Amino acid sequence: MTVKVRRQRPRRRVFWALVAVLLADLLALSDTLAVMSVDLGSESMKVAIVKPGVPMEIVLNKESRRKTPVIVTLKENERFFGDSAASMAIKNPKATLRYFQHLLGKQADNPHVALYQARFPEHELTFDPQRQTVHFQISPQLQFSPEEVLGMVLNYSRSLAEDFAEQPIKDAVITVPVFFNQAERRAVLQAARMAGLKVLQLINDNTATALSYGVFRRKDINTTAQNIMFYDMGSGSTVCTIVTYQMVKTKEAGMQPQLQIRGVGFDRTLGGLEMELRLREHLAGLFNEQRKGQRAKDVRENPRAMAKLLREANRLKTVLSANADHMAQIEGLMDDVDFKAKVTRVEFEELCADLFERVPGPVQQALQSAEMSLDEIEQVILVGGATRVPKVQEVLLKAVGKEELGKNINADEAAAMGAVYQAAALSKAFKVKPFVVRDAVVYPILVEFTREVEEEPGVHSLKHNKRVLFSRMGPYPQRKVITFNRYSHDFNFHINYGDLGFLGPEDLRVFGSQNLTTVKLKGVGDSFKKYPDYESKGIKAHFNLDESGVLSLDRVESVFETLVEDSPEEESTLTKLGNTISSLFGGGTTPDAKENGTDTVQEEEESPAEGSKDEPGEQVDLKEEAEAPVEDGSHPLPPEPKGDAAPEGEKATEKENGDKSEAQKPSEKAEAGPEGIAPAPEGEKKQKPARKQRMVEEIGVELVVLDLPDLPEDKLAQSVQKLQDLTLRDLEKQEREKAANSLEAFIFETQDKLYQPEYQEVSTEEQREEISGKLSAASTWLEDEGVGATTVMLKEKLAELRKLCQGLFFRVEERKKWPERLSALDNLLNHSSMFLKGARLIPEMDQIFTEVEMTTLEKVINETWAWKNATLAEQAKLPATEKPVLLSKDIEAKMMALDREVQYLLNKAKFTKPRPRPKDKNGTRAEPPLNASASDQGEKVILPAGQTEDAEPISEPEKVETAGSEPGDTEPLELGGPGAEPEQKEQLTGQKRPLKNDEL
Repeated sequence: MTVKVRRQRPRRRVFWALVAVLLADLLALSDTLAVMSVDLGSESMKVAIVKPGVPMEIVLNKESRRKTPVIVTLKENERFFGDSAASMAIKNPKATLRYFQHLLGKQADNPHVALYQARFPEHELTFDPQRQTVHFQISPQLQFSPEEVLGMVLNYSRSLAEDFAEQPIKDAVITVPVFFNQAERRAVLQAARMAGLKVLQLINDNTATALSYGVFRRKDINTTAQNIMFYDMGSGSTVCTIVTYQMVKTKEAGMQPQLQIRGVGFDRTLGGLEMELRLREHLAGLFNEQRKGQRAKDVRENPRAMAKLLREANRLKTVLSANADHMAQIEGLMDDVDFKAKVTRVEFEELCADLFERVPGPVQQALQSAEMSLDEIEQVILVGGATRVPKVQEVLLKAVGKEELGKNINADEAAAMGAVYQAAALSKAFKVKPFVVRDAVVYPILVEFTREVEEEPGVHSLKHNKRVLFSRMGPYPQRKVITFNRYSHDFNFHINYGDLGFLGPEDLRVFGSQNLTTVKLKGVGDSFKKYPDYESKGIKAHFNLDESGVLSLDRVESVFETLVEDSPEEESTLTKLGNTISSLFGGGTTPDAKENGTDTVQEEEESPAEGSKDEPGEQVDLKEEAEAPVEDGSHPLPPEPKGDAAPEGEKATEKENGDKSEAQKPSEKAEAGPEGIAPAPEGEKKQKPARKQRMVEEIGVELVVLDLPDLPEDKLAQSVQKLQDLTLRDLEKQEREKAANSLEAFIFETQDKLYQPEYQEVSTEEQREEISGKLSAASTWLEDEGVGATTVMLKEKLAELRKLCQGLFFRVEERKKWPERLSALDNLLNHSSMFLKGARLIPEMDQIFTEVEMTTLEKVINETWAWKNATLAEQAKLPATEKPVLLSKDIEAKMMALDREVQYLLNKAKFTKPRPRPKDKNGTRAEPPLNASASDQGEKVILPAGQTEDAEPISEPEKVETAGSEPGDTEPLELGGPGAEPEQKEQLTGQKRPLKNDEL
């Protein structure tokens, strides 16, 4: 036993050590459980959080608003965000950046770059020769890329969320427009990385809106498909989405609601911003007409005036949505000249007539991509701020042919709420009700490669092949594998966008490069030389289109296979044990390991660009990557249940043989089975079907990005450091401003206090003059030298003044506390004395307190009274300008000591059980309860004169009487005993006996 205990001690120590580590990790993670979402719009953003106890809440910014403008003002020594930056746009329009998301992932020759320059000519855009992109040139020293500016905004949104959640946050879900291509999505991810955010997912804003709609209407979703159209017109773009809601059966959680994106249509430039720009241009023309003949400058050449006009156009658009006309007015628009003009809704609609004609376009695109008609759409729901324009609703209602448009969703916050729900679902810290989301690929992606073929003997030619990897409107996230069967040497293939015919000519120019990546493989020939005796199963390229819609090439492998015969004798005991443990932990290969993957698509060896399927050849294995075995290096892998190129007959034969061998195992272990089947001969035991052994060799991959090169790691690190330095500078600036404000406030408040009666009472004239002189000197120093003073200098100056005034403030504060503290002490002393007096009056037989306890309480009461009287007398002798001897902390200490003694006795009285009552001399006990029944108590029997206690009294039917009891004695006799009456015996047996004459 001793040996066993010693062996278990290290295990216990290890166990408790692991428990301690897990608890420490949980405590460390408890402070970072919150997650956030950022609905990144063109004009404004909404931030939402989820944390324990706060489910799905919109974050309020510093101005207590739920919506924050996406504007950044960048100056030499400071930055402004949100509403502060919006106000700076009038003073410094060149340094104030807005709508910069339109430049993400765009090269300098993109039409959107020229459009941005035309809309905001005050900004200077420079060219980046390395990536062919543009930068904002704020000053000769300040230059920022659109990704860096977006990183600043994301970092600011995180600071708002952290202030609201009161804990650090790193995990986030960010919304992006559904029409963002690969380059634009990667740019957003880089911006989030610069901000130090861990992106759980880039979710399409239309998908987030649909998820929010479904989550709050979960009860309305059933097995019948419901088709809902969401029409989202925001500030910069318009998106129309067709979503199907339906209950589906899942393997993990049974029947669960699902949303599936069926169709998408969009217009990149149709939105509220374009309407505001039209209004701004109209107002600028009206102002120039008013000043015509005064030889004044064109207002369009003044950036500040145009910034004022754009702000007024935004307000005018909002007001005209509810009114037929409105007066636009701006004080001091330019050269101290005021502007005032009346604009009607009719004029506004005429200015934007061509924009309203484009409203039905996204609806038709969505219907075409979904292959549906308007009759199948149950409801059309409006989303986005620009849908509040009456003309937009009028044209849209006519286009969809419905009775009314749905407005039963928060048009501003729906996407943020759906994104934060997805963030909670992706986070490991929260458990939410499952809601299946099936997003759709907007831009198809294919693989192109060229191979040399022999059409005739001795005649070789090159054949160009295309294989669709991710089809348009196909679901994602998804992993797929494409297999190249006819290559035995190094080769290249290309990843490009598929057919983009659904985009117009202008949209194609804005889209950018249609070529994504060129993949150069190295080491294919070496892998064939390494396994000359193995059969090649092709070169397998593993692709991943993740939750954010970003495509990546995970790895490329060269797979070989051969048949290996194993005998039972060759398998050692350790190998069997290892196989058993592996099977217990799920290491074995199950026959249904590939059920979740999609079927293998056979494609031709040589095909034209369209890709006919007349000939067998290249294979594109479309299956879930997570369910494929992970091959590492050249280690042999367990046999797969299904061969890649085996005929159906071979597959069936292998499976049948495997089943037979499994069925024979029980008979091998025993001499006879349940039916008495004889064991197999020794020769048959050793025979085992040959198994397939796979060898995997990793192939080197070189990627050449063609659409937009990502930032190199060194450049990305520089951008991260640049943003961190700016953040630290802002924090230092805020700390310095806080210190300067604290010093200035202390000087003014103290100077005012010196003239108040309560401060003059406890200070002399010399003391007040000394403090006043120091304060005046500090005020002068702050005005003259405070501008260049550091944070440390300001804090030291404040600490010096506080130390000087500490005695004065202390005397005033003590005198303010005396009345309340002394009154509380008197009340406690009086109540304690009354309690002690009552405790001493308790009779000795019921006393629960000891003499020592009551004496101790009496001693504390007397000492407290004596201390109070002595201290008050001593304080009365001191002048008010001296340090008091009666201190509030001493009063509180005396009260705590006295209260502790009283509470001890009260708790003792509360939990002490009463002592039992002794019996009287005549043997009677305490009176029974009032609700006790007669049968429980017994009855008092008065004996007739001359009758002894042994005489049997006359009993009544169905009543139990007690004989021989004294008056007041209610203890009954034991039922069924020798003294029990006949009626009592009847109650026990449940039978009656006839009464005798002498019992009547």
